Amino acid sequence: MKLNEPVSQQGAGQRAVAPAGKYRWTICALLFFATTVNYLDRQVLSLLAPQLSQEFNWSNSDYANITAAFQFVYALSMVFAGPIVDKLGTKRAYLWAIAVWSGGAILHAYAVPMGNAVGTAMGALGMVAAPASIVGFIISRAVLAVGEAGNFPAAIKATAEFFPKKERAFATGIFNSGANVGAILAPLTVPLIAIHWGWQAAFIAIGAIGFVWMIFWHLMFDTPEKKLSAAELAYVRSDSSAAATASASAGPKVSWVKLLTYRQTWAFAGGKFLTDGIWWFFLFWLPKYLASEYQMGPADIVLPLAVLYSMTMFGSIGGGYFPAYFMNRGYSPYDGRMKAMFVIALFPLVVLAAQPLGSISYWVPVLLIGIGASAHQAWSANLFTTVSDMFPQRTVASVVGIGGMAGGLGGVAVSKLGGYLFDYYGALGKLSTGYMIMFTLCAVAYLLAWFLMKSLVPRHKEITDL
Repeated sequence: MKLNEPVSQQGAGQRAVAPAGKYRWTICALLFFATTVNYLDRQVLSLLAPQLSQEFNWSNSDYANITAAFQFVYALSMVFAGPIVDKLGTKRAYLWAIAVWSGGAILHAYAVPMGNAVGTAMGALGMVAAPASIVGFIISRAVLAVGEAGNFPAAIKATAEFFPKKERAFATGIFNSGANVGAILAPLTVPLIAIHWGWQAAFIAIGAIGFVWMIFWHLMFDTPEKKLSAAELAYVRSDSSAAATASASAGPKVSWVKLLTYRQTWAFAGGKFLTDGIWWFFLFWLPKYLASEYQMGPADIVLPLAVLYSMTMFGSIGGGYFPAYFMNRGYSPYDGRMKAMFVIALFPLVVLAAQPLGSISYWVPVLLIGIGASAHQAWSANLFTTVSDMFPQRTVASVVGIGGMAGGLGGVAVSKLGGYLFDYYGALGKLSTGYMIMFTLCAVAYLLAWFLMKSLVPRHKEITDL
């Protein structure tokens, strides 16, 4: 399709099919709640980090090692998550994923005795172990990461199965906003649970929610052919070419080696590597930032974090809808999406002012970082959708897995860099300098990612030879 070819010229069959049925939005709601649970479980540690760092005498590098363990195992698990989702199918794979990550979330409550047991075993073998708290939390984070690695490959695959291309970014934005809701609910609940019943209870209570979700997923999800009416199924498939539809449901398993021969794969993986770590930095380090820079306690950070993550909901949903603005004006889906992503990549630049203006009030960096985090969610909704736009459905989870691995490795790099900078400049009495460096990285990462993706895939070409 040419750059400015009107969407209305894409084919009479596409124009003739009108929306019929709404069950696909029920699936979107299930994905939304799963992603909410995913981020609730992921954020408990960061909210308790100031308290746990003081209780167990963790340095910034110690905390960085614990968070990096999650990201590293998450990255490695992505090697297997995508192919497993493609092999097991969306329904079974999602059930296994949330069972493992919910169990891992609860395991954090027993991190210290678990770390003591591992330390004793290693000591018996003549090996030196790290402090028990660090060992126990690293193991718990690793189990959490293994399960959570399955969330987005399964969710993106479900979106590709239940939505036409023109709705996928919007649907992805909606379910991806669950990350923001989880991030909002966590500071509203976790500190209160920890204050009244202890930090262990916070991990147990939040972790148990996932097992409730599994019941609804088992009862309400199946293949589109079994859940959608004939009219709604026709609408879902209305903007896919015949070759792409055939490739989506047939053909041999596609290896990673084969997928890595496509520039589209590298574009997605590069975009994830450069930007995923930024979101995780916001998620894992903001409570410590507010505690160290503004001496805020667990109860004090509730409102700022709730406001900040409430802002990200607008980015997630609005960002998913934004490409339609260009598509409705005649741009192809890829060109419209890339134009939207370029505009979105400009918004994080405001984070450059977070530290220089932070002396005015802590609300200044909170609001500016909120804009940057909101832009990330808008970016992420569109970045994920580029995969289902270009690849056949049966390979979507595998490509998302490759990108997730790249994003996880990027997250490891950002966490380790942050821990090093905060300890280094903290020892010099210039901790603010460390945050200034990290916020600069957060500000420019999206533009770097956009130019990389555009250079690798300057024009959209749907893959039909897999």
